[in-house]
Amino acid sequence: MDLAAFRASLGGPEPPPGLPPALQALWWDGKGDWNRAHDCAQAQDDADGAAVHAYLHRKEGDLDNAGYWYRRAGRAPATDALDAEWERLVGDMMATS
Repeated sequence: MDLAAFRASLGGPEPPPGLPPALQALWWDGKGDWNRAHDCAQAQDDADGAAVHAYLHRKEGDLDNAGYWYRRAGRAPATDALDAEWERLVGDMMATS
């Protein structure tokens, strides 16, 4: 699945089967369900889960909490547009899953 197919899947009621929790989190965020996205991000205790968790707290406006999660992910805090970070995260995770 590529970014275009991932975006197209947002028209459905549930994430495509087989996605790891971090990608499910980005899918739910793409649907506008921050709380469900956050639950999914918390379910993946690795660098990908932490990166999505950081993005979600940045989106929420909680930059201190986002900074903690960026550090856990081993990444510098993102400073580009939220949409660009979302696309980058999806692309990176699709390439490795």
